[in-house]
Amino acid sequence: MTEENKVNGIADECECEEKTPKCEKKSKKEITALKEENEKLQQELALEKDKYLRLAAEYDNFRRRTQKEKEQIYSDSYADIIEQLLPIIDNFETASKFSSGDKLAEGVQMILSQAFEVFEKMGVTEIETKTFDPNVHNAVMHIEDDAYGEGEIVEVFRKGYRRGDKIIRYAMVKVAN
Repeated sequence: MTEENKVNGIADECECEEKTPKCEKKSKKEITALKEENEKLQQELALEKDKYLRLAAEYDNFRRRTQKEKEQIYSDSYADIIEQLLPIIDNFETASKFSSGDKLAEGVQMILSQAFEVFEKMGVTEIETKTFDPNVHNAVMHIEDDAYGEGEIVEVFRKGYRRGDKIIRYAMVKVAN
């Protein structure tokens, strides 16, 4: 192998010491073929690099768009809930203008039923308060009384609510025995 071919990594197939036209022609063909292969590999690398950069940019755009959508969903949900509650506030304002006890009581009852309708639309249900369940009740008082059964709820101080499996507010209760 000649020094130039050793540097270029080209095997010298001619075993002669002198460069013959045949050897030179063969070396030039090998060099040309290697240059063409190198050029082809460079193009493939550039193509793959371009694909990678496009994919990274697309992922970054997807991540930003998803974050923006999450924020928009939260904002829209918040606005929808407020929109559902505004008629209740309006009715409280109207009820506060009455001075007659019967009309006021009737107005408050109507407002409560309207609030429960909003809860129903939103899938919010009241937690049952018959027997004590520490998963959904918060016992703040305890009494010993033979008139009540074991773990029976005697009094409800504050109703509890849930939406599906999620507890929104635990029921605050007094438990017997």
